[in-house]
Amino acid sequence: MGRGKIEIRRIENKTTRQVTFAKRRAGLLKKTHELAVLCDAQIGLIVFSSSGKLFDYCSQSTSMQEIIRKYHGQKGSQIVEHNEQEQLQNELRRIRRETRSLQLSVQRYTAGDLTNMRIEDFDHMEQQLECAINKVRARKSELMQQQIDNLRRKEKMLQDENDQIYHLIRQQQMAMEHQQEGGGVPKPEEAQHVLEQFPFYGEEQPSSVLQLATLPPQFQPYRLQPAQPNLQDFLQPSNYGE
Repeated sequence: MGRGKIEIRRIENKTTRQVTFAKRRAGLLKKTHELAVLCDAQIGLIVFSSSGKLFDYCSQSTSMQEIIRKYHGQKGSQIVEHNEQEQLQNELRRIRRETRSLQLSVQRYTAGDLTNMRIEDFDHMEQQLECAINKVRARKSELMQQQIDNLRRKEKMLQDENDQIYHLIRQQQMAMEHQQEGGGVPKPEEAQHVLEQFPFYGEEQPSSVLQLATLPPQFQPYRLQPAQPNLQDFLQPSNYGE
């Protein structure tokens, strides 16, 4: 039974299409080589796969560039040969034009050279400047708002600290009043120990907007009155008759 005739159309299955391409490409290159060797023909074969991969074959007696040149000669077309020096000159001219354009733009935005500008150019530049100003103002407002938020948080922290110190002083004051009502008199050492608990003891009171509570009179150092009179007071001449 003979092989059935295969319909020539695009293979939809990707895997099958790749396998068929690999097999037939190998067969095509083999037949091309045989034709070039048997008939002494100059053959140039170029194949691109569906993925863009290049496969080529050229007869050993020539080169691909020579074959392409002969092809264009027979067709009457001409290959454009790119001169490297000419490409560099073109690139240099392009860069100079762009540099000149940028310099003119800078001069216009700094009001350095406005002689050759038209009304349309002024309108366009004005729109761009307004857009830039809006962006600058928006960024400035954002930074100012961040600073305000930081200052508010700092103020809240200082206020909480001030409240804590005030409550501590108030508790100590109430304790001293309760001790006085009970008949006891605080010793100077105890008052000194209470004062040393605060970081501002011995220093000047802060003068910021967050004023700390002043110390109550009870925290002032006490003086103990002598239990017996001083004998030197009686030895003064003013106490005796002459």
